[in-house]
Amino acid sequence: MTTHQILSREDWTAARLKLLDEEKAFTRARDKLSAARRALPWEKVETNYVFDSERGSVNFADLFAGRGQLLIYHFMFGPDWEAGCKSCSFWGDNFERIVVHLNHRDVTLVLISRAPLERLTAYKKRMGWTFEWVSSLGNSFNHDFAVSFTPEEIAAPDKNYNFGTQKFGMDEAPGISVFAKDGEAIYRTYSTYSRGLDMLNGAYHLLDLVPKGRDEAGLAYGMEWLRRRDEYTS
Repeated sequence: MTTHQILSREDWTAARLKLLDEEKAFTRARDKLSAARRALPWEKVETNYVFDSERGSVNFADLFAGRGQLLIYHFMFGPDWEAGCKSCSFWGDNFERIVVHLNHRDVTLVLISRAPLERLTAYKKRMGWTFEWVSSLGNSFNHDFAVSFTPEEIAAPDKNYNFGTQKFGMDEAPGISVFAKDGEAIYRTYSTYSRGLDMLNGAYHLLDLVPKGRDEAGLAYGMEWLRRRDEYTS
């Protein structure tokens, strides 16, 4: 870190103001993109999915919990996995304390995985989470939204992820989908996968501010450093 140029307060402020111009342009571009995201056409959800929850069997409309908007995080936790994905767990830690704020903006957040409910509940307790998490093991939800794949789909050379733009070589993948309810009708308004999930992780945004950034360049893969919250040794 000592290779950085060292300036006087006056010169440092001038350099910072130059970067501020770029940041403002980025903010305006982000606002424009966010508006375009919200203006996307909607897709009607025709299937009445039924999930296993701690409240018993619930259908898709029940997940809204009386609100008009629903955020679904597709959490990687396969039916035979012993624990949830460590990367998705990182995202889960970022969600834990924001649910109440989302609720007051007419938004319900729910996590969905294919693992049996008892495994989700046990892992949720281990991680100290309180948000809603339901199992889609008994329905086609994960496959319909392209976050779970059969062995044949994994073996095939076709791109199977992120709207057919990437190849994902595991049986479970992460993503987020947004839904709106109008009367009895439910619509998908947005889905994002891969790097599109970065915007949901406040910890990564904080790391982007510090001199070392995410500090992942020399690793075997980007999140090699990451551990579940109860697995760090120091």
